[in-house]
Amino acid sequence: MLDALESAGQQRLADSIRALPREQADALLLQVASIDLPLVERLVRELVREPADAAAGSIGPAEVDRRPADDTSRAHRHQAFEAGEQALREGRVAVVLLAGGQGTRLGFDHPKGMFPIGPVSNASLFEVHAAGMGATRRRYGCDLPFLLMTSDVNDAETRAFFDEHLLFGLQPESVTTFVQGMLPAVDPATGDILREAPDRLALSPDGHGGIFRAMGHAAILGDLEERGIDVIMTFQVDNPLMRPADPEFIGAHLLARAEMSTLVVAKVAPEERMGVMASVDGRTALVEYTDLPAELEAARDEAGDLLYWAGSTGVHCLDRAFATRLATGEAPLPFHRADKRVATVDDPDPQVPNAVKFEAFMFDALPLAARTATVEMAREECFAPVKNADGADSPATCRAAMVDRAARWLEAQGAAVPRGADGASQFPIEIDPRFAQDAADLRGRIPSDFAVDAPLLLRN
Repeated sequence: MLDALESAGQQRLADSIRALPREQADALLLQVASIDLPLVERLVRELVREPADAAAGSIGPAEVDRRPADDTSRAHRHQAFEAGEQALREGRVAVVLLAGGQGTRLGFDHPKGMFPIGPVSNASLFEVHAAGMGATRRRYGCDLPFLLMTSDVNDAETRAFFDEHLLFGLQPESVTTFVQGMLPAVDPATGDILREAPDRLALSPDGHGGIFRAMGHAAILGDLEERGIDVIMTFQVDNPLMRPADPEFIGAHLLARAEMSTLVVAKVAPEERMGVMASVDGRTALVEYTDLPAELEAARDEAGDLLYWAGSTGVHCLDRAFATRLATGEAPLPFHRADKRVATVDDPDPQVPNAVKFEAFMFDALPLAARTATVEMAREECFAPVKNADGADSPATCRAAMVDRAARWLEAQGAAVPRGADGASQFPIEIDPRFAQDAADLRGRIPSDFAVDAPLLLRN
């Protein structure tokens, strides 16, 4: 292993290991064996030692399957919904929940999926998503695999949490947990792999684009193929409004014969911190908000509407064969450099970025796909992430969105929901996914004279 380190240009780490006591050296060598040294060597060369200037491509607005606005588009979406339902009934769909993060920005020192978000029940993000999975399995009579991608940081606690709650009623054979890959942080000047302790490398998850390598290493993609599954829907753990295995989105993906599809919502303002879908050099791509020039961010069409309005929700559908090509390296994802502060043996309390981390992003697969679809859905129905402790995308805004959606669903069935001067429901309302997954599910389940006069939780 020391020879492999030296061959990969990591002489300094090899020398450090030689100088350690046997027990510490063995612990460090075990970690070294778990990382892809040829990949690290390439990334150090391309992103640290010999970085190339990123070429700016020709950018234009993306082509989007817009929300229904007339009878023709409503008929198309109805057809998509039916196609998605048929795929679910036929057992052709699997769901991946991206759950590798911690709740650090929320002031929550646990896996983010454990964060309590239910406006009335205080249910965790994990429970909300698991409830949606269970409801979908029952509704379509399907064996819908629920795959959780964790990280080394939170895998053990996530598994223990699901075990403690008996998988929230899901069958054990339907839930698979796998761990995304880890890559070492390196010195920004030399490319040397850093240690956070004498016997511990400074490792971090390889980004949500690591899903493909991780699924390949865990033999998940081969298993899905054997089971006849050809559609994989992925979404982030921090968005409780997202319906797992959403039939409309899955159906739109299938009708477009896409290898990869992205669910988007309209940005609320030009400066909203969302990546936007665009056409870059004639290929569908996501442009990060930090990379979109200010003049394009504010650009509007003749009607006064934003040109780059299609904000990515981080929700995708993938053709399983395409995901397999990504996993095997036939269509490799690029990696990105991120300059970060990392506690190391030499700099235990860094005040400035002192390390380079490497991350791959799932959306970078879009330009590699032969055919893509970008599908708009109503933000108020499917997107209310919880990312920050306060302000935008916080628990307060997320719970408010959950309450507002529940209120609208009830009102669509004739229920009376008292609202304040600001239009918000005067009482917290929560609808468990096992009770209803959309407004239509409430039909016949509440009396015609139903009125909300206290905090309300609807659940089976």
